Amino acid sequence: MYALIEFGKAALVVVNIFFVIYLIGYSTYLFLCSIIGNFMLHKHHNYRKLSNLLKDDYYVPVSILIPAYNEELTVVETVKSLLELEYKLYEIIVIDDGSTDKTAEKLIKYFNLKKVSKPIRNQIKTSKVLGVYETNKFKAKITLIKKGNGGKADALNVGINAATFPYFTSIDADSMLQADSLENIVRPILEDERVVACGGVVRINNGLDVENGYVNEYHLPKGILTSMQVLEYDRSFLASRILFDQFNGNLIISGAFGLFKKDIVLAAGGYDPGTVGEDFELVMKIHVFCKMHQIDYLIKYVPEAVCWSQVPETITGLMKQRRRWNKGLLQGMLKYKEVFFNYRFGVLSFVSFLYFLIYELLSPFIELFGIFTMIVSYFLDLLNVPFMMMFMLIYILFGGILSLCTFFARLHIENIKLSFRDIIKAMLLCTLEITVLRFIILLARFSAFIGYKKRKHEWDRVERIRIEYKSSKLK
Repeated sequence: MYALIEFGKAALVVVNIFFVIYLIGYSTYLFLCSIIGNFMLHKHHNYRKLSNLLKDDYYVPVSILIPAYNEELTVVETVKSLLELEYKLYEIIVIDDGSTDKTAEKLIKYFNLKKVSKPIRNQIKTSKVLGVYETNKFKAKITLIKKGNGGKADALNVGINAATFPYFTSIDADSMLQADSLENIVRPILEDERVVACGGVVRINNGLDVENGYVNEYHLPKGILTSMQVLEYDRSFLASRILFDQFNGNLIISGAFGLFKKDIVLAAGGYDPGTVGEDFELVMKIHVFCKMHQIDYLIKYVPEAVCWSQVPETITGLMKQRRRWNKGLLQGMLKYKEVFFNYRFGVLSFVSFLYFLIYELLSPFIELFGIFTMIVSYFLDLLNVPFMMMFMLIYILFGGILSLCTFFARLHIENIKLSFRDIIKAMLLCTLEITVLRFIILLARFSAFIGYKKRKHEWDRVERIRIEYKSSKLK
């Protein structure tokens, strides 16, 4: 019995050491992300000042796909914002996935869409198309496709089938592209023919006024939860994705804004309706398809291409969103498990996939188990409490400072001025973001493992806020 107790104590010590190493590893990763991300962001900023390629006639025709389900509050404003993009040749395709509200009716009425008899080539098998409506009276052709409910991935596949241009971008129906975002996101395609996909940066527009394609006056949202998500988004999009971009290792392009080469997506089979994480699954599919067919390819991240999107303003809404995201991650990693420690995939396998496995997918188990063992160690008098408190404090301050560095670097590069009140607010919230918000997300991600095979086709329902796009051109 004594030997068993001693073995248990030794095991707890090992687990605690592992947990400390795990946190040090993640902190080191955050540090590298912040340093490299800020350096590359500054480099891109200087490059943009010297480069003027897209101000000439070098344009790639792009189809903009907007999958929508019960988006009557936002979809018209989203389409209005797209009509003011600083781009010459594009089309807008809204796919109404069996909405039960007035999503389609509002679009038809506002833009005076007319029903047309237009067959859509079924290159990817999808749910039945119920009707097609169009107008050519605006800067870009607007098409509305009504279909039966099949989920976001199925709606996107319908949009791909209907798209007439060689590249397509997908955005959410509650999002707005900055006026120069399409111009920026196609830049890597013009610079390197190997580029098959590009991801843009998603920024939070809760409470912001967007006029003529740009945010009028930037400020942090009023809600504490929403403001913490601003810091989290900036660290994720402006640091980690820039780091992975250096070795073609990004495994995800946000569903809120991504650009893809259509023939590659068609050859790979399109979006998978059987997963709730259609964005992660498609990027993994492209990686695997190109590697297996020995196609020299690149998937790029473009931090200058900005999409303004809404985020949940309640804890319940946030947990539902993150639960769905982690469920999609789980489904995608299980589907492409052959990438794990496979020399054929190189850095993609031994760095990107391994990181997502340890610090994204399995982190809820690791961190919750680490917290549990520390509590047990405390009661068994095996924990050096002063050291652990000091270690956790340093970890929290370190993470908070890196979040602030990334946040302020983005504001500086984009020449965005922040009020003194918002600066103080960001400084106060940075430690809460790394602790409180992270713990909330931790619980949400843990719950994703419960019944993860269910509700595959259910949309990610975030409570929408009515938005109004201001324009001096569109009346």
